[in-house]
Amino acid sequence: MFLTELHCRVGLAIVFFSFALGMWGVIAFLRGLGVTGSYFGALVIGEILLVAQAAIGVALIVTGRYPMDGLHLLYGIVIPLAWGAVYVYTRGAQTKREMIIYGIMSFFVMGLGIRGIMTGSILPVCLPV
Repeated sequence: MFLTELHCRVGLAIVFFSFALGMWGVIAFLRGLGVTGSYFGALVIGEILLVAQAAIGVALIVTGRYPMDGLHLLYGIVIPLAWGAVYVYTRGAQTKREMIIYGIMSFFVMGLGIRGIMTGSILPVCLPV
């Protein structure tokens, strides 16, 4: 039960964290700012959260706890690749254009995180009833 609850709670943290990164990115873009070191550092922290989430998910599968929907596994593969794909696409540039791309991708990660929570089980253990 510990791993299941941890997986759900880290998933919620990813949803809220990626929302914050999305808002930060959009506001910075509207203010005419590019990707700063602080924002890039926050993206790295978000990526670490995503990799930890995937590792917990693999541990759950190894212990015989499979998600309710196979689509959950697809989300678990795609989400950790999202911010890295933007970095590769933009070649690490840090202009205003890249800031809005990271901001939009952060909202995309948030949406996939919500879908991941919805497909993980009938009623996620960490959500209040």
